[in-house]
Amino acid sequence: MPEGHSVHRIARRFDQLFVGREVTASSPQGRFAGGATLIDGRWMTRAKAVGKHLFLGFDNDLWLHVHLGLYGAWDFAGDITAPAIVPDQPVTTDETSTVVGEHEDSLSSIGAPRRARLRISEQENIEENVAAFPAEPVGAVRVRLLTHATVADLRGPTACEVMRADEVQAKIDTLGPDPIVDAGRKAENRFVAAVMKRATPIGLLLMDQSVVAGIGNVYRAEILFRARLDPHTRGRDLPEKTVRALWKDWVTLLKIGVETGQMLTRDDLGPPSARGIMARRANRHWVYHRTGEPCRVCGFPIVMEIMGARTLYWCPQDQR
Repeated sequence: MPEGHSVHRIARRFDQLFVGREVTASSPQGRFAGGATLIDGRWMTRAKAVGKHLFLGFDNDLWLHVHLGLYGAWDFAGDITAPAIVPDQPVTTDETSTVVGEHEDSLSSIGAPRRARLRISEQENIEENVAAFPAEPVGAVRVRLLTHATVADLRGPTACEVMRADEVQAKIDTLGPDPIVDAGRKAENRFVAAVMKRATPIGLLLMDQSVVAGIGNVYRAEILFRARLDPHTRGRDLPEKTVRALWKDWVTLLKIGVETGQMLTRDDLGPPSARGIMARRANRHWVYHRTGEPCRVCGFPIVMEIMGARTLYWCPQDQR
């Protein structure tokens, strides 16, 4: 399942490529035909992510809400190098920064725009030199959003619905703090209070989107190992200092994920090694998906168990 960093990167793509542009909306699959009609021909005014939820705003005060779930993905095709905003549009965005993340394109294309296809779900994959634009929809495309230069196709989401602004806010109010959206001490205090009042194991609390937004299976396992924390420890039994450290670590890891597009959680690598290690997903983590393999710190076999209906990976030796 895509975790918080991926959804923020998707929102960033929409902000660069769609906000301030007229959008043609359709539902090639047919299941979202009514919703697509409500936003068809409107200008996209805003793109934002909160945790694992994406919200795309339009100039008729309606929002498209998407949760990718286990199987959802967005495919962007056409000119995905974010051409400059066309003059005389009703909405503008801040174009002062030039580079977005180590592995992303600049906000303005140098030279002739290239056509490509980018899929963003749990991982990101790009295909260069896509000739036809817009290509015919392939497979079960729930919703297609199209501008003069770029198309975005959504497949397999858990949630895809048009909302009013008050409904968007009601949805956001059910979520815990997201460090990209809720920066500062207030958000940290919300997280600390939510954890320390509960008898629920911390391994479950980190996956509870009402406690903290955006953490999924990978980040849960890695944050707990980085803290050398037993996943079964109850929230209310944790020292406040430990809970605050968990929040700060999530802030750090989420920022890395948004900037690089990778869930790189190992901090025992120098810059040259880190660049090489990112080539293989299996090398990016301390414990995730490493059942039976030796712990990178103590050598004890990593164990896997089911917690909250999801697989949890941890080291019983180091996380005691």
